[in-house]
Amino acid sequence: MRLCINIDHIATLREARGGVEPDPVTAAHVCELAGAAGIVCHLREDRRHINDRDLRLLRETVKTKLDLEMAATDEIIKIAIETLPDLATLVPERRQELTTEGGLDVERHRNHLRGVIQEFHQHDIPVSLFVDPVQQQVETAKEVEADFIELHTGEYANAINERRAHELLDVVRKAAQLARELGLRVNAGHGLNYLNIHPFREIREIEEVSIGHAIISRAVFVGLDRAVKEMLRLVHE
Repeated sequence: MRLCINIDHIATLREARGGVEPDPVTAAHVCELAGAAGIVCHLREDRRHINDRDLRLLRETVKTKLDLEMAATDEIIKIAIETLPDLATLVPERRQELTTEGGLDVERHRNHLRGVIQEFHQHDIPVSLFVDPVQQQVETAKEVEADFIELHTGEYANAINERRAHELLDVVRKAAQLARELGLRVNAGHGLNYLNIHPFREIREIEEVSIGHAIISRAVFVGLDRAVKEMLRLVHE
Protein backbone atom coordinates (compact mmCIF):
# COMPACT_ATOMS: atom_id res chain seq x y z
CA MET A 1 0.00 0.00 0.00
CA ARG A 2 1.31 3.41 -1.00
CA LEU A 3 1.12 6.64 0.97
CA CYS A 4 0.20 9.95 -0.63
CA ILE A 5 0.29 13.16 1.37
CA ASN A 6 -2.39 15.83 1.18
CA ILE A 7 -0.69 19.20 1.61
CA ASP A 8 -3.81 21.38 1.80
CA HIS A 9 -3.28 22.15 5.48
CA ILE A 10 0.12 23.67 4.79
CA ALA A 11 -1.67 26.16 2.55
CA THR A 12 -4.38 26.63 5.19
CA LEU A 13 -1.71 27.72 7.66
CA ARG A 14 -0.25 30.10 5.10
CA GLU A 15 -3.64 31.65 4.40
CA ALA A 16 -4.24 32.22 8.12
CA ARG A 17 -1.83 35.16 7.87
CA GLY A 18 -2.28 35.91 4.19
CA GLY A 19 1.45 35.67 3.57
CA VAL A 20 3.75 33.31 1.70
CA GLU A 21 4.81 30.90 4.46
CA PRO A 22 4.66 28.00 4.89
CA ASP A 23 4.92 27.11 1.23
CA PRO A 24 2.93 24.00 0.18
CA VAL A 25 5.23 23.45 -2.79
CA THR A 26 8.24 23.21 -0.49
CA ALA A 27 6.22 20.89 1.75
CA ALA A 28 5.54 18.64 -1.24
CA HIS A 29 9.27 18.37 -1.91
CA VAL A 30 9.95 17.42 1.72
CA CYS A 31 7.23 14.75 1.60
CA GLU A 32 8.64 13.25 -1.59
CA LEU A 33 12.19 13.20 -0.21
CA ALA A 34 10.86 11.48 2.92
CA GLY A 35 9.43 8.70 0.76
CA ALA A 36 5.83 9.66 -0.06
CA ALA A 37 4.50 8.02 -3.22
CA GLY A 38 2.55 11.08 -4.27
CA ILE A 39 1.15 14.50 -3.45
CA VAL A 40 -2.53 15.36 -3.13
CA CYS A 41 -4.02 18.84 -3.28
CA HIS A 42 -7.58 20.15 -3.49
CA LEU A 43 -8.18 23.22 -5.64
CA ARG A 44 -11.45 24.49 -4.19
CA GLU A 45 -13.71 26.94 -5.95
CA ASP A 46 -13.18 29.51 -3.17
CA ARG A 47 -9.38 28.94 -3.14
CA ARG A 48 -9.42 28.76 0.65
CA HIS A 49 -6.04 27.03 0.75
CA ILE A 50 -4.40 25.75 -2.45
CA ASN A 51 -4.44 28.37 -5.19
CA ASP A 52 -3.82 28.35 -8.93
CA ARG A 53 -0.16 29.27 -8.59
CA ASP A 54 0.41 26.45 -6.10
CA LEU A 55 -1.12 23.97 -8.52
CA ARG A 56 0.93 25.21 -11.44
CA LEU A 57 4.18 24.97 -9.45
CA LEU A 58 3.26 21.58 -8.06
CA ARG A 59 2.70 20.26 -11.57
CA GLU A 60 6.10 21.61 -12.61
CA THR A 61 7.99 20.19 -9.64
CA VAL A 62 6.31 17.06 -8.23
CA LYS A 63 8.40 14.05 -9.25
CA THR A 64 6.19 11.22 -7.99
CA LYS A 65 2.46 11.60 -8.64
CA LEU A 66 0.15 14.61 -8.47
CA ASP A 67 -3.44 13.85 -7.47
CA LEU A 68 -5.76 16.82 -7.96
CA GLU A 69 -8.91 16.72 -5.84
CA MET A 70 -11.63 18.84 -7.38
CA ALA A 71 -15.31 19.50 -7.81
CA ALA A 72 -16.67 18.68 -11.26
CA THR A 73 -17.35 22.30 -12.21
CA ASP A 74 -16.57 23.93 -15.54
CA GLU A 75 -13.92 26.28 -14.14
CA ILE A 76 -11.97 23.62 -12.27
CA ILE A 77 -12.31 21.08 -15.10
CA LYS A 78 -10.72 23.60 -17.46
CA ILE A 79 -7.84 24.20 -15.05
CA ALA A 80 -7.33 20.46 -14.56
CA ILE A 81 -7.12 19.83 -18.29
CA GLU A 82 -4.57 22.63 -18.65
CA THR A 83 -2.57 21.26 -15.70
CA LEU A 84 -2.69 17.54 -16.58
CA PRO A 85 -2.45 15.96 -13.12
CA ASP A 86 -1.53 12.29 -12.89
CA LEU A 87 -4.95 11.64 -11.36
CA ALA A 88 -8.09 13.74 -11.04
CA THR A 89 -10.15 12.82 -7.98
CA LEU A 90 -13.69 14.16 -8.18
CA VAL A 91 -15.14 15.08 -4.80
CA PRO A 92 -18.30 16.80 -3.56
CA GLU A 93 -17.78 20.35 -2.39
CA ARG A 94 -19.80 22.74 -0.26
CA ARG A 95 -18.44 26.19 0.52
CA GLN A 96 -19.54 26.13 4.18
CA GLU A 97 -17.88 22.79 5.02
CA LEU A 98 -14.58 22.69 6.90
CA THR A 99 -13.49 19.57 5.03
CA THR A 100 -15.08 17.14 2.60
CA GLU A 101 -17.99 15.63 4.52
CA GLY A 102 -18.93 12.59 2.45
CA GLY A 103 -18.69 10.81 -0.85
CA LEU A 104 -20.06 11.79 -4.23
CA ASP A 105 -23.60 10.73 -5.04
CA VAL A 106 -22.53 9.05 -8.26
CA GLU A 107 -25.96 7.54 -8.81
CA ARG A 108 -27.66 10.95 -8.72
CA HIS A 109 -25.08 12.69 -10.92
CA ARG A 110 -24.20 9.79 -13.19
CA ASN A 111 -24.86 11.59 -16.50
CA HIS A 112 -22.77 14.64 -15.58
CA LEU A 113 -19.95 12.55 -14.17
CA ARG A 114 -19.91 10.28 -17.20
CA GLY A 115 -19.40 13.32 -19.43
CA VAL A 116 -16.66 14.75 -17.22
CA ILE A 117 -14.83 11.42 -17.13
CA GLN A 118 -15.01 11.11 -20.90
CA GLU A 119 -13.57 14.61 -21.27
CA PHE A 120 -10.67 13.78 -18.95
CA HIS A 121 -10.02 10.51 -20.76
CA GLN A 122 -9.74 12.43 -24.02
CA HIS A 123 -6.76 14.20 -22.42
CA ASP A 124 -5.31 10.97 -20.97
CA ILE A 125 -6.15 11.94 -17.39
CA PRO A 126 -7.31 8.99 -15.25
CA VAL A 127 -10.21 9.71 -12.92
CA SER A 128 -11.03 8.63 -9.40
CA LEU A 129 -14.40 9.15 -7.72
CA PHE A 130 -14.47 9.81 -3.97
CA VAL A 131 -17.36 7.63 -2.78
CA ASP A 132 -18.85 6.24 0.39
CA PRO A 133 -18.32 2.47 0.77
CA VAL A 134 -21.79 1.68 -0.54
CA GLN A 135 -22.49 -1.02 -3.12
CA GLN A 136 -24.65 1.15 -5.38
CA GLN A 137 -22.10 3.96 -5.49
CA VAL A 138 -19.27 1.56 -6.31
CA GLU A 139 -21.26 -0.14 -9.06
CA THR A 140 -22.28 3.19 -10.58
CA ALA A 141 -18.68 4.39 -10.52
CA LYS A 142 -17.89 1.45 -12.77
CA GLU A 143 -20.86 2.25 -15.03
CA VAL A 144 -19.67 5.83 -15.63
CA GLU A 145 -16.21 4.47 -16.52
CA ALA A 146 -14.14 5.79 -13.64
CA ASP A 147 -10.65 4.32 -13.38
CA PHE A 148 -10.42 4.42 -9.58
CA ILE A 149 -12.58 4.96 -6.58
CA GLU A 150 -11.32 6.50 -3.37
CA LEU A 151 -13.28 5.06 -0.49
CA HIS A 152 -14.38 7.62 2.07
CA THR A 153 -13.10 6.39 5.44
CA GLY A 154 -14.45 9.24 7.55
CA GLU A 155 -17.21 7.26 9.24
CA TYR A 156 -14.69 4.56 10.21
CA ALA A 157 -12.28 7.21 11.50
CA ASN A 158 -15.02 8.78 13.64
CA ALA A 159 -16.33 5.51 15.10
CA ILE A 160 -17.41 5.95 18.72
CA ASN A 161 -15.90 2.68 19.93
CA GLU A 162 -13.73 -0.23 18.81
CA ARG A 163 -16.66 -2.49 18.02
CA ARG A 164 -18.19 0.08 15.71
CA ALA A 165 -14.81 0.69 14.09
CA HIS A 166 -14.52 -3.03 13.27
CA GLU A 167 -17.99 -3.01 11.75
CA LEU A 168 -17.21 0.00 9.58
CA LEU A 169 -13.84 -1.40 8.57
CA ASP A 170 -15.63 -4.47 7.27
CA VAL A 171 -17.90 -2.20 5.23
CA VAL A 172 -14.83 -0.59 3.67
CA ARG A 173 -13.25 -4.01 3.04
CA LYS A 174 -16.33 -5.32 1.24
CA ALA A 175 -16.59 -2.19 -0.89
CA ALA A 176 -12.93 -2.51 -1.86
CA GLN A 177 -13.40 -6.16 -2.79
CA LEU A 178 -16.44 -5.34 -4.90
CA ALA A 179 -14.59 -2.56 -6.69
CA ARG A 180 -11.70 -4.84 -7.60
CA GLU A 181 -14.11 -7.52 -8.83
CA LEU A 182 -15.64 -4.89 -11.12
CA GLY A 183 -12.23 -3.88 -12.45
CA LEU A 184 -11.87 -0.60 -10.54
CA ARG A 185 -8.66 0.32 -8.79
CA VAL A 186 -9.05 1.36 -5.15
CA ASN A 187 -7.66 4.13 -2.99
CA ALA A 188 -8.88 5.27 0.42
CA GLY A 189 -8.79 8.32 2.61
CA HIS A 190 -10.31 10.78 5.06
CA GLY A 191 -9.66 10.90 8.78
CA LEU A 192 -6.91 8.29 8.74
CA ASN A 193 -4.19 8.77 11.34
CA TYR A 194 -1.31 7.08 13.16
CA LEU A 195 -3.67 4.98 15.30
CA ASN A 196 -6.41 3.87 12.92
CA ILE A 197 -4.31 3.15 9.82
CA HIS A 198 -3.11 -0.25 11.05
CA PRO A 199 -6.03 -2.44 9.84
CA PHE A 200 -5.82 -1.06 6.32
CA ARG A 201 -2.62 -3.00 5.71
CA GLU A 202 -4.79 -6.13 5.64
CA ILE A 203 -7.09 -4.85 2.88
CA ARG A 204 -5.03 -5.88 -0.12
CA GLU A 205 -7.42 -4.33 -2.62
CA ILE A 206 -6.52 -0.81 -1.43
CA GLU A 207 -3.50 0.37 -3.39
CA GLU A 208 -3.06 3.77 -1.82
CA VAL A 209 -4.13 5.88 1.15
CA SER A 210 -4.30 9.66 1.17
CA ILE A 211 -3.49 11.28 4.51
CA GLY A 212 -3.07 14.96 5.26
CA HIS A 213 -4.32 16.43 8.52
CA ALA A 214 -2.79 13.81 10.83
CA ILE A 215 0.64 14.08 9.24
CA ILE A 216 0.69 17.88 9.14
CA SER A 217 -0.47 17.98 12.77
CA ARG A 218 2.29 15.57 13.79
CA ALA A 219 4.79 17.66 11.85
CA VAL A 220 4.14 20.62 14.16
CA PHE A 221 5.88 18.67 16.92
CA VAL A 222 8.47 16.51 15.12
CA GLY A 223 8.97 18.06 11.70
CA LEU A 224 7.47 17.09 8.36
CA ASP A 225 10.20 14.69 7.28
CA ARG A 226 9.89 12.61 10.46
CA ALA A 227 6.08 12.77 10.44
CA VAL A 228 5.98 11.33 6.92
CA LYS A 229 8.53 8.63 7.72
CA GLU A 230 6.64 7.57 10.84
CA MET A 231 3.46 7.12 8.81
CA LEU A 232 5.34 5.27 6.08
CA ARG A 233 6.56 2.74 8.64
CA LEU A 234 2.98 2.11 9.75
CA VAL A 235 1.73 1.77 6.18
CA HIS A 236 4.52 -0.54 5.07
CA GLU A 237 4.92 -2.80 8.11
